[in-house]
Amino acid sequence: MVDIDAAIGYVVAHGDPVERARLSYLRTGTPPPASALERIEIEQTPAGGWPAAGDGSVPSVDATCFRLAELDDLGGLHGPPVERALAWLASVQRRDGTWQEDESLAAEAPAWAMPGDPEATLYLTAVAGFWLTVAEVEAHPHHEAPARYAETLQAAARFVVAQLRPDGTWPSFLATGWHAAGLLHEQQFFYESARVQLVLGDRLPDMSPADAANMAAALRRVNLCDDWLLQSARKRLSETQRTDGGWDSDEGPLFDVNTTLTAIRACRTWTPARH
Repeated sequence: MVDIDAAIGYVVAHGDPVERARLSYLRTGTPPPASALERIEIEQTPAGGWPAAGDGSVPSVDATCFRLAELDDLGGLHGPPVERALAWLASVQRRDGTWQEDESLAAEAPAWAMPGDPEATLYLTAVAGFWLTVAEVEAHPHHEAPARYAETLQAAARFVVAQLRPDGTWPSFLATGWHAAGLLHEQQFFYESARVQLVLGDRLPDMSPADAANMAAALRRVNLCDDWLLQSARKRLSETQRTDGGWDSDEGPLFDVNTTLTAIRACRTWTPARH
């Protein structure tokens, strides 16, 4: 069993103010202090996206999706900064339905965001499509209104489907899978989404704790995680939780608190109350 109390204690002891605010919202639905939101929003570029580095001026698709995930943990995807970010993402989608980073970011881009790289293009298309999907689910949980970015999401989904191999695998990074599964399911590519989930289940025993947490949290966010896959992910997290309550990040110790927050979201049995 995952020790949620120990995980909470780890975040309280080691998290910064934004991370502790995320924890409070995940636990009780407590609205974050204005300062927590301001620390994120202050770095947003005039175009609407966030830069890859705090002192950057060129917005990054990958960094913008990371910031949307942080804001989601602080109470949902709404408000002017989020709307600007979503509009920016839609505006920089390429004509073939994909996303790529600006070429000026190539010198500092990680492998999963390298401009022009096919694997990075598929990953960024899946993750940008996923967060636009989450925003639509947040705004219209019962599909009571037409999706604001329907054409954008359909174009992204068609591209992703075209890249899937006959066995359900994909020519890109592991994280592409769970983002693609959420995007495809919401765009009614149910068979393709199910095939991707089966592949994720096969790969789960070898996943890092960060990958297992991110997969389960992402699929739960779009109400997609089948019981068998979620239970298997929880088992993997219970096997990899450290004695101090945290989990290792794939990006180094500076991101361990973020991984632990993601694991808490993946394993929680409560739902924050909306305020």
